[in-house]
Amino acid sequence: MAGRLQGKVAFITGGGSGIGEATAHRFAEEGATVIICGRRKEPLEAVAAAIVAKGGKAEWAQADVSKEEEFVAAIQDAAKRHGGLDIMVNNAMAFSWGGVDKTSTETWRSNFSTTVDGTFWGTRTALQLMKAQGRGGSIINVASICGLFGVPMMAGYSAAKAAVINFSRAVASEGASRNIRCNVVIPGVVATPATADMLADEKQFNNAKKLVPMRRVGQPVELANAILFFASDESSYVTGASLSVDGGRASELFTGLA
Repeated sequence: MAGRLQGKVAFITGGGSGIGEATAHRFAEEGATVIICGRRKEPLEAVAAAIVAKGGKAEWAQADVSKEEEFVAAIQDAAKRHGGLDIMVNNAMAFSWGGVDKTSTETWRSNFSTTVDGTFWGTRTALQLMKAQGRGGSIINVASICGLFGVPMMAGYSAAKAAVINFSRAVASEGASRNIRCNVVIPGVVATPATADMLADEKQFNNAKKLVPMRRVGQPVELANAILFFASDESSYVTGASLSVDGGRASELFTGLA
């Protein structure tokens, strides 16, 4: 099927690699005009060029999601140039690694500046634009399985992603009467640049697969397809939902018996 997002304008953060990159490609394949956002110019240019080379509509906006004025201006500028905003994907994230007892306040807060604050700014701006347009819209926030369970050495990231999940429920309640939907996609272990070092280690890679009932790690396009569902009219009566895309990881208590 093609054309599920025909005529739609979509803004995707963290669009230069991983899940954001895969989502940009899927959206463009379905007819959307895609604006990808991130801090580094080179990967953004490469992704946009690859989409255009395949006949899609894409451009990039260099902006740091953790800086409010810079990020908000990028969204508003894209909406102005393209006649509005129909889809907002808050995918950018940042994380730190270390035990709680050794985590500084500055490091703790670094987990929230992009993941929570950025998601808030992106969502708030999208709500304002979508309400003014009067044609509804879809906001998709990307969380993590770490937001569902306690993860040692990643308390800040886990707390930030948990905040994204419940924040999105509140947004769904506020936007519903204006046909502005807000849903969450919750990835498990996915093969992206963020997990590349871990998955490059054979022992860690095998351990990661062992914890997943489907016995493999996910691919970015598998998350992109879930995000596409929430962006499209196929999910027109779905808001406030959180969808785990994790090979069954969140559904199983691992006992080591299987």
